[in-house]
Amino acid sequence: MSKPRLEGKVALITGSASGIGEEAVRLFAENGAFVVAADVQDELGQQVVASIGTEKVCYHHCDVRDEKQVEETVSYSLEKFGRIDVLFSNAGVIGPVSGILEFDLTGFDNTMATNVRGVAATIKHAARAMVDRNIRGSIICTTSVASLLGGTAPHAYTISKHALVGLVRTACSELGAYGIRVNCISPFGVATPLACTAYNLRPDEVEATSCSTANLKGIVLKAKHIAEAALFLASDESAYISGHNLAVDGGFTAVKHIFSA
Repeated sequence: MSKPRLEGKVALITGSASGIGEEAVRLFAENGAFVVAADVQDELGQQVVASIGTEKVCYHHCDVRDEKQVEETVSYSLEKFGRIDVLFSNAGVIGPVSGILEFDLTGFDNTMATNVRGVAATIKHAARAMVDRNIRGSIICTTSVASLLGGTAPHAYTISKHALVGLVRTACSELGAYGIRVNCISPFGVATPLACTAYNLRPDEVEATSCSTANLKGIVLKAKHIAEAALFLASDESAYISGHNLAVDGGFTAVKHIFSA
């Protein structure tokens, strides 16, 4: 039997109470990691941890918009497990679903506070912990195909995800000197509770929309596929990958059909 891919590593995962984050908590734990699951949805987060049923996984409340809460969550992780090897900064919001002519700037500010400022705070404090302990860690952020194209998501969300790629690249440029890798993952449409709520659609309706517009046929993108990409970037299998935006989109952003079959 092969050795678990994250054996002995400590991972902090934000946005972990549902969707991609929940799948990552489960998958990382299955692969030997100690996991701190952080979210604002306390009841759901605690249910996730309880369902895994191991002392290697614990929950901590964290609103990433509040830097103090981020710092406290990192401190909690260090007190609990002594180190942080992996940060999966996954917390995010869709933001206002409206046209640019009716743009909700208050909603935009909240989207940027969560999707960009919040991620910057998690990178700042987790990276400090890694540098202080001489840990050659891995930092992973959840972006979106909206970080690569316009017109695939609401304006606020698209702007925030473009900015997040810039944050990943500039953090990579500094943290590489400490042996810390910084990458991001850009999923195509996944039927997470976040997406379903934002668009008022059932999971099967989100999946049907994604399948109809996807380039790669014969597979339905699930949250677990994104968690598996995060597992790869968290593990030593990606030891020389940094500054990369990994599109998990079945070729959606690489292909534009101009001729029909």
